[in-house]
Amino acid sequence: MRAVVLSSGGIDSTTAMAIAKSEGCEIYSLSFNYGQRHKIELEMAKKIAGFFSAKKHIIIDIDLRKFGGSALTADIDVPKDRPLAEMNRGIPVTYVPARNTIFLSFALAWAEALNADAIFIGVNALDYSGYPDCRTEYINAFEKMANLATKAGVVGKTRFKIKTPLINMTKAEIIKKGSELGIDYSFTWSCYDPQPDGAHCGRCDSCLLRKKGFKEAVVKDPTRYAE
Repeated sequence: MRAVVLSSGGIDSTTAMAIAKSEGCEIYSLSFNYGQRHKIELEMAKKIAGFFSAKKHIIIDIDLRKFGGSALTADIDVPKDRPLAEMNRGIPVTYVPARNTIFLSFALAWAEALNADAIFIGVNALDYSGYPDCRTEYINAFEKMANLATKAGVVGKTRFKIKTPLINMTKAEIIKKGSELGIDYSFTWSCYDPQPDGAHCGRCDSCLLRKKGFKEAVVKDPTRYAE
C-alpha cells in the first residue's frame, strides 16, 4: 500500500511515518517550506525520509509569510516559559491559519496522482489541544471532503483515508511507541525559535512539551537545548 506521509521533521510526524512503515506502507514523504522561522525542520525531514527509505521526498514551497497571522510566519514573538495549564487554554499565536488544510490538500493531490489511498498526519489532540486543525472532527470532515472532491473518490476507484495514529496519545506515549519502532529522535526538530548555534531554545511551548514527553516516557532526551 502506498501512503503519503506529511513530515515536519518533528516527533509526531516522524512517529506517524514509523507506524506507516510498520504497517507495510510504501512511503511518500511530503514537507513544506512555508516561510516558517524554524526552517531547520526541513533538514531533519530529509534525513528522516532517508532513514525510512521513503520512495520519494518532496518539499513544497509556499510563502505563508505573505499572509502572516502567526508567530511562526510573522514578526510576532514566540511565547516562552508558559505553564501547561496556559498552553491548554485557547488557540496560541503559533497557530498558522488553515495550515493543516493547506498541507492535506497538497497531500490529497499527490495521493490521487500516486493511486495511494492513505494519508498519514501526526496530529495530536491531547498534549497540544489548542490547534483547531488537530481535532478528530476536523480530520473526519476533511476525509469526507477528500472523497467528494476527487475523481478517484467520485468514480469509486479509491476510498481515501486520513490516518491519525497519534491523535489520542500523549507525547510520552508517542515517544514510547516511536522508540519501540527504532526511531532515533536526535534526527527530529521541535523548537519554534531555533538558536543561532542550532540548539533548541528549550523555552517555547513545543520545546517544553518535548522535554515533558521524554521525561514522562523515561526515555533519554537526545536534544541539545540552549543553556
